[in-house]
Amino acid sequence: MFIDTRQLGPLTKVDTTVCIVGGGVAGLTIALEMERLGIATCLLESGGFHADDATRDLYRGSDLGLPYRFADGCRSRYLGGSSNCWGGWCRPLDPWDFQQRRWIPHSGWPFGLETLAPYYLRAHAVLQLGPYNYAPQYWVDAIGRVDVRRLPLRSGKVRDTISQFSAPVRFGSAYRQDLQRARQVRVYLWANVTHLAATRPARQLERIEARTLCGRQLQVRARYYVLAAGGIENARLLLAADDVQPGGLGNGNDLVGRYFMDHPRLLSGQLTLQPGWRRNKLYDIKYHYQNSAVAAGATKIAAQLALSEATQASEGLLNARVWLASTFPGEGSAAAAALFRYKQAALSKDQPGWQPLADALLMARHPLDTLGYGMTRLLQPRWLVREVRFQAIVEPQPDPDSRVTLAAGERDALGMRRVQVDWRLGSNVQRTFDRTLAIIGAELERDGVAKVTLGPALEGGPWPSSLEPEGTWHHMGTTRMHQSPRHGVADADCRVHGIGNLYLAGSSLFPTAGANFPTITLTALALRLANHLAAEVRRPVASAGRRDPIPSPH
Repeated sequence: MFIDTRQLGPLTKVDTTVCIVGGGVAGLTIALEMERLGIATCLLESGGFHADDATRDLYRGSDLGLPYRFADGCRSRYLGGSSNCWGGWCRPLDPWDFQQRRWIPHSGWPFGLETLAPYYLRAHAVLQLGPYNYAPQYWVDAIGRVDVRRLPLRSGKVRDTISQFSAPVRFGSAYRQDLQRARQVRVYLWANVTHLAATRPARQLERIEARTLCGRQLQVRARYYVLAAGGIENARLLLAADDVQPGGLGNGNDLVGRYFMDHPRLLSGQLTLQPGWRRNKLYDIKYHYQNSAVAAGATKIAAQLALSEATQASEGLLNARVWLASTFPGEGSAAAAALFRYKQAALSKDQPGWQPLADALLMARHPLDTLGYGMTRLLQPRWLVREVRFQAIVEPQPDPDSRVTLAAGERDALGMRRVQVDWRLGSNVQRTFDRTLAIIGAELERDGVAKVTLGPALEGGPWPSSLEPEGTWHHMGTTRMHQSPRHGVADADCRVHGIGNLYLAGSSLFPTAGANFPTITLTALALRLANHLAAEVRRPVASAGRRDPIPSPH
């Protein structure tokens, strides 16, 4: 059921078994599991059913490192969270993304892919994906089109990989009826968490305090608490709770907020495709993104190029994914940008400040750019393509100096200190861009797919200005998992080290990010955490907080 916290009395006190902070993908996944398992739960969501400027303002902060936008349009502070601005890309991490790689400092998860695999399978149902199969040949055979075919990739240095697309599922609308009918889950809307109150010493959380923008107060006491507020806000809430533990809860080793990661993305190089490959849709983002022509049944897919595990190891590289990206007539124009915003609106994507009428007038004033870009995307005539480039995203290397902190003096409308993000990318990220594109380019030339002209090298120079808007807004790593509290904020069960009843959910837990999209992995982690919480709830109260193995999901 939903409760409008603004309509409650001046101070409301709630008792429950599980309290979840944040109504995004991770938080709602756990809440729906708690409902299925019959566990009393309350979920605190900052916003309502739709975006509003006053609530959105609570997300704003400043960037200290690489230019980085992380508020408007990058995070959505209303029911559904990041799913409201999600493109739908889904692919599990590669097996070696979980491993400690000797050439990548601070790499390695506390468990391997085999631990998360059953939850990846369950995440397919939550995200409304197709079969749990990411073999390229399976999908090419299932699609059965002459313009959807695999590249030869004969050397073994380069591989092709598959991503599936969710619709995308907007959790706040897709699961609203389930939450409305819920008997065990209460969702408090407009409830902004302002304080995590811990015991002295900080070994248990006693309550969570929340406020509305109109001054109503809420206090929640629970057996177990889960912070699922996102890769930046999870760190912010812990850092702000510094009245009992200096520096914030879980921050005895100064790790909360560190290791902030996002996937950098770049366009680079030029390709001249050979005639036999010019119409292939499988690898080109302009042709495969949410395209029913690149689909089997109801499942839309896309292929990317990547280096093999052996090549990454021999070269000492991070993981990366590479697409082709055609450039259409009118691309880069204001009219094309307006048309793209209309497409995003059709996908129900959150676009703060979007003005449909102004965009319609803009397109009408520039009909050639509008028609050139729109018709090329719609009809896909290859002869109108101006050029083809590489588009690449690279795994960020974990860096303790890339971090989220609290601003000294700036506070939001609730009196909470605003965040500062210092996003840093090391030289191995630059080298991975350079070498990955060079190896893939050589492969495409060797196999007669394209003539390739590489872009300027990045290693050793400043980051290009094109990176400014081109983070992928995958906020990860700020409360990373590790078996030791000296190297991580949470343990393998997602429990904050040293605090028996406080858990974390979402991509803030990721020790490394791979080069894949985080939503399916954070959903799998949330399902695993829900399974663990259910087991903990069913233990006698006196033994709560024991660190026993997670039972099988079957």
